[in-house]
Amino acid sequence: MRISEKWIDYELIDASCGERLERWGNKILIRPDPQVIWKTEKQDVRWKCADAHYYRSKSGGGKWEKSRNIEDSWKISYGDLYFKVELLGFKHTGLFPEQAVNWDLYSDIISKSEKTLNILNLFAYTGGATLACANAGAEVCHVDASKGMVERAKENAFISGLSKKPIRWIVDDCVKFVKREIRRGNKYDGIIMDPPSFGRGNSGECWHLEDNIYDFIELCASVLAEDAKFFLLNSYTTGLSPSVMEYMVRELIQKKRMGTIISDEIGLEVTASGGKLPSGSSCLWILD
Repeated sequence: MRISEKWIDYELIDASCGERLERWGNKILIRPDPQVIWKTEKQDVRWKCADAHYYRSKSGGGKWEKSRNIEDSWKISYGDLYFKVELLGFKHTGLFPEQAVNWDLYSDIISKSEKTLNILNLFAYTGGATLACANAGAEVCHVDASKGMVERAKENAFISGLSKKPIRWIVDDCVKFVKREIRRGNKYDGIIMDPPSFGRGNSGECWHLEDNIYDFIELCASVLAEDAKFFLLNSYTTGLSPSVMEYMVRELIQKKRMGTIISDEIGLEVTASGGKLPSGSSCLWILD
């Protein structure tokens, strides 16, 4: 399991009984996590005095309960990058801290390249990968179907001092966008995709990860440059294991280009126990 060891403004303090106890900057949050099936003793006093706690509803969804006068939003940093954190619906905060270990991978590949790399970030959410790539010196095309998420990503770019970097902000269905890029003949030196398990496009298109992901990887292979440097697939769906992702990437990307594949879980270290909480899987193809 790959874990980022560079976080200062984020910490997974403890995890027990289906919940995480987290520090986001100077704010303490409690959020549900279905992976936390163990029932260890909650010894940290912050379990009882968190700034906000997300409770699931038996009828679906849930809500935040604030125990203190917590701001609507605040900033945290990861190295040179800054992000807006907010108490959003469905327990979200606008950032997935476990992804920092992938941000470091992109940054290293980009910074070592002799030329400026052109990177396509699909299902790009609030821009963590986009900012990491731009900060390392790449040109980035950021694509997400949600206008609100793209606007939030732009805000994160602004507070990170990256607004003037060569970033294209695209609000579009990712499949439709890639098909248009194929017709245009555009190519990319690296592709990042972090698709949802389920989603709908702007025109009602339905996305089911297990049904659509193989065809979409095959589609994306058509916009990879012949000398492309990397391709990364990330997933939070438990059914899409690292081995399954590696099989697809090997068949659709590596066989034609050689290179190396790294497929494994990514996660977060639990400070209280030293254990590791799995938080998704990634498969990375790199040109040697």
